[in-house]
Amino acid sequence: MSRTLFRTRIKFCGFTRAGDVRLASELGADAVGFVFSPNSPRRVHATEARAMRNALAPLVDAVALFMDNDAEEVRDVVKQVRPTLLQFHGNEDDAFCRSFGVPYMKAVPMRGEPIDARALQVRYPGAAGFLFDSHEPGTGGGTGRVFDWSLIPSTLNLNKPYVVAGGLHPDNVFDAILATLPWGVDVASGIESAPGIKDGDKMRRFVEEVRRADCHTEPEPAPSQPA
Repeated sequence: MSRTLFRTRIKFCGFTRAGDVRLASELGADAVGFVFSPNSPRRVHATEARAMRNALAPLVDAVALFMDNDAEEVRDVVKQVRPTLLQFHGNEDDAFCRSFGVPYMKAVPMRGEPIDARALQVRYPGAAGFLFDSHEPGTGGGTGRVFDWSLIPSTLNLNKPYVVAGGLHPDNVFDAILATLPWGVDVASGIESAPGIKDGDKMRRFVEEVRRADCHTEPEPAPSQPA
């Protein structure tokens, strides 16, 4: 795929402050994520996320992240926050994910095995897309760990968009994009000074590196080991 004809989408995740949400919008993020996973240090409540959502600039999406939350809590978030996309990191099945009337993306933990695209699509036929992450059982992402990008083949036969996450930051997202050619990239800890506290300079540099990758035309050797 030619990078000159493709714009990688950017999702910044794990917001806890309205000012950071506004700055992310102004710097060029396509989406911001609010985490409702019970075990996450970035967890916020629906009322807090609703207030932060009001800081979003036009044309920037709000994403709600869950991990084995009960249906009542998900419905409350959908009602109060009005997310445009749901993101599920747990053992939720397709029927559960589809039941809230909002498009959803399913996170796939990368545990050392190549992607079975057919199995994913059979298991989650209603997913709008997939997110490949390095999160461990019981966590909702944002671990800062990188997985082996070669597990995502450049010819991955998915009929839906996929997003790469897990340990991305301004110094490695360029290589990650060239290695995986994703629809989008997702970052939390890589743009923070502390969990949930975003760093404006890191956000700016991350966007710059994504755009540099999008404009890159010269082939480069894949890195032997993600940094």
